[in-house]
Amino acid sequence: MDVFEAIQTRRSIGKVDPHEMVDKETLEKVLEAGNWAPSHYKTEPWKFFVHTGEGRRALGRVLREIQREKIDGEPDEEQLEKLDKTVEKPFRAPIVITIAVEPSEKEKVIEIEEYAAAHAAAQNMLLAAHALGLGAIWRSGKPMYHDKVREFYNLTERGNVVGFIYLGFPATVKDRLAERNPHEAKTVYIHEDIDRINE
Repeated sequence: MDVFEAIQTRRSIGKVDPHEMVDKETLEKVLEAGNWAPSHYKTEPWKFFVHTGEGRRALGRVLREIQREKIDGEPDEEQLEKLDKTVEKPFRAPIVITIAVEPSEKEKVIEIEEYAAAHAAAQNMLLAAHALGLGAIWRSGKPMYHDKVREFYNLTERGNVVGFIYLGFPATVKDRLAERNPHEAKTVYIHEDIDRINE
């Protein structure tokens, strides 16, 4: 599979077989792809945390604690059921890779560029997973930025999680081609010396 085919045929696969484990060699290929992302000043600011087996419960428990904070007083039966389901969310895939960023403290480094590098690492992983016949989805959301998540992964105050990649063998196949608005609608060619873009 060439890179253009991988880019255009990759899909977010939310349903993977939670019981069929990905072998270590294949997993490490995905991780190594992430590790080859570009970064300004070669800071390589990404960190990868790989949850497997009962290690997924540790993540689920943190997510449950965050959800529990939204409930005033003692949770009722329905709320308890939702909290229990939150613990089980990471078990939707045999592997959950948490991607975090720890911005470099080097003087010239611009923090937002460190996030861009970590996001590039995530995209590399998604493309590699697809090329290897795996299914993956990049999950995120408000809980990801909670202090409890930062504390669990022992990140600094400047560090953050940028995504959870749920990885496994696809339980569903998405054959339909995705659609994108044409790049021409988002591209401006600048051929002359101008003061500003007016469109």
